Amino acid sequence: MGSCCSLAEKQVGTDPVERKGFGAWLERICGRLETWPFLVAGGLCLLASFLLTRHGCHADGVAHVDWWNPAFITVAICGIPIMREAAVALFIRRRIKAPVLIACAMLACLAIGQIFAAGEVAFIMALGETLEAYTLKRARKGITKLVSLVPPQARYIVTCPKCLAKGETFRMVDIATLEIGDGVRVLPGETIPVDGVVTEGVTTVDQSVMTGESLPVDKGIGDEVYSGTINRYGAVSIRVTKRDSDSSLQKLIRLVKEAEGKKAPIQRIADRWAGILVPLSLTVAVVTAIGVWLWSGDVMTGLIRGVTIMVVFCPCALALATPTAIMAAIGQATRHGVIIKSGEALERMGNVSVACFDKTGTLTTGQLAVVAVESVSPAWDRQAVLAAAAAVEESSEHPLAKAIVAAHGQTAPSGPKPTVTDFVMTPGRGVRASVDGKTVICGTETWLQTHGVTETDTAATTAQALREQGKAVVLVAVAGGKEPAKTVGVIALADTPRSEAKAVVAELLEAAVAPCLLTGDHEATAKAVAGELGIDEVRAGLLPAQKAEAIEALQSSGASVCMVGDGVNDAVALKTAAVGIAMGGAGSDIAVEAADIALVGDDLTKLAGLKRLAVACVKRIKLNITISMCVNAVAITLSILGVLTPVSGALVHNAGSVLVVLNAALLYDRDLFKRGLRS
Repeated sequence: MGSCCSLAEKQVGTDPVERKGFGAWLERICGRLETWPFLVAGGLCLLASFLLTRHGCHADGVAHVDWWNPAFITVAICGIPIMREAAVALFIRRRIKAPVLIACAMLACLAIGQIFAAGEVAFIMALGETLEAYTLKRARKGITKLVSLVPPQARYIVTCPKCLAKGETFRMVDIATLEIGDGVRVLPGETIPVDGVVTEGVTTVDQSVMTGESLPVDKGIGDEVYSGTINRYGAVSIRVTKRDSDSSLQKLIRLVKEAEGKKAPIQRIADRWAGILVPLSLTVAVVTAIGVWLWSGDVMTGLIRGVTIMVVFCPCALALATPTAIMAAIGQATRHGVIIKSGEALERMGNVSVACFDKTGTLTTGQLAVVAVESVSPAWDRQAVLAAAAAVEESSEHPLAKAIVAAHGQTAPSGPKPTVTDFVMTPGRGVRASVDGKTVICGTETWLQTHGVTETDTAATTAQALREQGKAVVLVAVAGGKEPAKTVGVIALADTPRSEAKAVVAELLEAAVAPCLLTGDHEATAKAVAGELGIDEVRAGLLPAQKAEAIEALQSSGASVCMVGDGVNDAVALKTAAVGIAMGGAGSDIAVEAADIALVGDDLTKLAGLKRLAVACVKRIKLNITISMCVNAVAITLSILGVLTPVSGALVHNAGSVLVVLNAALLYDRDLFKRGLRS
């Protein structure tokens, strides 16, 4: 933050220049008309018109224009926004879209005196758009919630000596002013404002918004915390590790917003059909009107049938079929910590037949742990071997050393620590120290031989067997008094699989998705992990480009591949696969940016639910399109035959639009992640 006494005030921003002119005025008017109160008012006026005029027709069956007809109000309230959209599409964007046909249908109804029909078309279209907006609003609730999670200010820990002398220890500052390395204090019940590391205190944090974990997580000194999560119990001090704009929550918000602007291939098909149907409907309407006029000799009959065709031909349900289902599915996924960047990715996920996994950090935890301790001397049991190694390794910063110390701390009872002196470490070889008067040597065979230790056949056989299983090996030798040093044990370490990984693989196999392991690790290590998880196909020793080549080979054989990874080296593979899925929590920013989907909490258990959601979404879209096309086909046929009038045609057609929107809304409420994993 720089000098504590001279915090620069940040300019929040200024209001945008107010748009002026008729276009801006009309846009504001239409914005107000597209609200529930005006929609209800339009519906009441339409109902009054129905009761007063027998749905727009008098006893002789001929329509008359009565300027007192309440349906005119409905046309004004619900029709003006549609007319504006049509004008913008036709004259500004120069594209023929659904609002153009709807506007033509309304104007044609008005021209032949079908005032009620014009109001009905306008009202039901407005109702359909309002229901669509409601569906999208529900789908975006996750985004709204995320944006509101971050508090605007933080309790900055004052470091300036002058301020401290004045008794000022904390100061409320905008989180945008915090820099990496600054300290903040968070009290119980408050939302953590930044990404950081706990430097003082212990607490329990509810981080469900980021990881999806239902239970709070204990946090102590050295543990990471995330912005937007809730500090439940203790007061803690946090050192900032990321600026506000780079925080995990802000990254998540950006990913979710990206999902709104991209369309699936099915969506593009629907848009193309909408563009074709508009001129086609106008042509069919004109031909029908002329044909009926010539056949019956009644101009009005021909006009009514032509107008009815225009009403029922509107591709409204078709236009609504895909975006509502896509947004409902994205909304459900967001609730479960799965960020889908595009509808296209969602559709492709539904067709995935092979799931390729990176190993380290994806199927495994990415952290070494002691997986075996073997004694090769009758005088030493496993616990004694681990204790001796931990005593020496405690002075080392090597990852293997930390894992050995951590394993001993989990199994050994608390008590006085041994006296360790004369510590020596050689990088890449091992360590040596005096532990309670005995010399303990830990490391490679070469390191032990340097100190005169002769490796026993038992130790060599045990070490080799563990290496073949893909594990790292540390030999432990001890020399006491005048006795020569001898090997007493072997410690094996490995990057352990995630607890849920085996069940995830099993559930994907049930869903007819074949797992495949792609890793840059050694073949022995890769096969050991794959065998433990139930993965048959393994490709090891791959460079980043070779991972992409392996995916290309699978896809060229006809498979649809998704790639699940977390590191920078996975970015190329994530882009190459039909669907790239990044571990959004532990994964690198580059991997997340390259992927189509991000698992916010690194929760692999969401993969099967994601597959089910994608399949259900594609099926729902196809069902919606089928419904809209069938309704249109039936309504057009009945209109040509004269069974439907503009009034009844509007009801039949727009009922299909409402049905499509409601059908898509059901996808948001149908929780396809609940089935979870079977243990």
